[in-house]
Amino acid sequence: MPRPVSPLPRIRLFATGGTIAGAQTAGRGYRAAALSIEALVAAVPQLSSLAQLDIEQVAKLGSQDMTETVWRKLAARTQAALDDPAIAGAVITHGTDTMEETGYFLNLVVHSEKPIVLVGAMRPATAMSADGPMNLFNAVAVAATPAARARGVLIVANDEIHFAREVAKTNTTQLGTFHSGHRGLAGLVNAGRPHFYAPPVRRHTAASEFVLTPRTALPRVDIVFAHAGMDRALIDAAVAAGARGLVIAGVGDGNLGAPALAACAAAVKNGVAVVRSSRTGGGVVERNIEIDDNRLGFIAADELNPQKARVLLILALTRTGDPRALQEMFTT
Repeated sequence: MPRPVSPLPRIRLFATGGTIAGAQTAGRGYRAAALSIEALVAAVPQLSSLAQLDIEQVAKLGSQDMTETVWRKLAARTQAALDDPAIAGAVITHGTDTMEETGYFLNLVVHSEKPIVLVGAMRPATAMSADGPMNLFNAVAVAATPAARARGVLIVANDEIHFAREVAKTNTTQLGTFHSGHRGLAGLVNAGRPHFYAPPVRRHTAASEFVLTPRTALPRVDIVFAHAGMDRALIDAAVAAGARGLVIAGVGDGNLGAPALAACAAAVKNGVAVVRSSRTGGGVVERNIEIDDNRLGFIAADELNPQKARVLLILALTRTGDPRALQEMFTT
């Protein structure tokens, strides 16, 4: 006798560890990724009212240990799941430290209009008033709704829905750590009921030009933090270490002092792509304001913070090293 068809959507739930799967140790400390995805799901039995879950443990780490190797594995597994017509969407549990980077990477390399939702927690699973269970419930609810389609990769936390491109972690410990400063929230989710706002305006997922194959080599790209009295030592060291790209977390509007500026100009002449971002946490880095980007061959990060500028530059360099073409990618 055939099994009855469930009216609930099938969601693939990938786990990578993080605080959401953390367990407290002595005192205030905790160990990230201590619990399995099965344990997290068992702690939220209400998930069965939202979707049929297929679960897979992709990694078990704190997100401070996230690597490009895990990114590639996660992207491949997510793509394979969403290519299955029976799967309606994907949810990924992840530590909050580098969630915005993983989310943005997936936003650029997974080609699907189906919902992809990252979720984590600021308090470990064993903490008093842990935030992970409700975050997970809301994330599955968002992934299960057809209204989440074609919005790119989303991050759900603290009853808020963020676009992976826009969001940044802004506080070390508070539950409301995630903010989307430029375009605001993608929406809200109230006890499993999503409310969406405007769609994203930049290319993503199904419209992205970036394609990863097993042979695609991801180049080294380093971030250098600008400061008063900065010399050229760290820039020269990054180039010597083999960086094909540099992101400068510049002061103000992506600025840097004369010695560092000279080092960046020399790097460009040696074939290294240099992107000017800002350490301020907000605003747009414009071309040719205080620095002559056209003459020096630099790229302006536009709205992207340094860590996301690095993600985009890694992928962009798999296609071109032309500063003009790279700039076009940063603006689109």
